[in-house]
Amino acid sequence: MAMRPEPDVAGRAAELAARETGCCSFVTFTLTATGGDLALHVSVGDRHIEVLDVLAARATAMSTAASGTATGTRP
Repeated sequence: MAMRPEPDVAGRAAELAARETGCCSFVTFTLTATGGDLALHVSVGDRHIEVLDVLAARATAMSTAASGTATGTRP
């Protein structure tokens, strides 16, 4: 997931990754900040790919809603 390269966003992503790792040890999170970019890579083993698919779908839906493309109400 590409994220806004801002310190508060990186902090929240790192906090979320730490909490989720505590409850879902089968998920691996890698937060990378380089070259002005911020990305959160999420991976799972083959046994849990369905969980990752749901997470990706939710992240996409939230990103679409936040950008206003889902409702057309935001500029």
